[in-house]
Amino acid sequence: MDAARKIENYTIDDIYNLPDRQRAELIDGELYMLAAPDRIHQKLVHFLDWAIGNYIHSKNGDCEVYPAPFAVFLNADNDIYLEPDISVICDKNKLTDEGCKGAPDWIIEIVSSSSRSMDYNKKLFKYRAAGVREYWIVDPTKRLIMVYNFEHDIFRQYSFSDRVKAGIYEDFEIDFERISV
Repeated sequence: MDAARKIENYTIDDIYNLPDRQRAELIDGELYMLAAPDRIHQKLVHFLDWAIGNYIHSKNGDCEVYPAPFAVFLNADNDIYLEPDISVICDKNKLTDEGCKGAPDWIIEIVSSSSRSMDYNKKLFKYRAAGVREYWIVDPTKRLIMVYNFEHDIFRQYSFSDRVKAGIYEDFEIDFERISV
């Protein structure tokens, strides 16, 4: 006789009840534990946060950039809770003390061995469906940057020796060659 398999249906309360320093993401009732990032991952997050933040500041822009850990309630509800590595939000009405309620304009994920499938598949679909305008997957192992401009249905692939243009800005690009990883 087969025992019925219990399927957990996690909620935002499970995220809030995690032990200190434990991070996770919630997608459609499934909880995905986040591993601690390595040095290269953090170096990339720091560089991208700095480059984007400096650009926005130099243009007196309205958008804000937030590195992880920063809560994104993707559909402005509690069903999808993510902590993208970089979130750029231009609609300040989406910002609350808890994080971002709704889709950020631009999301960047830095791929790690434990996040590869999520970043390339599940998150790609969820971000597009939620209305994220642009999604970058930065893969330090492959030394590639995949740029999905959902707003114009454009996909481009770059290497770490390229300058990568941000689609949500007319005159901003990031020189990945400046990052020694």
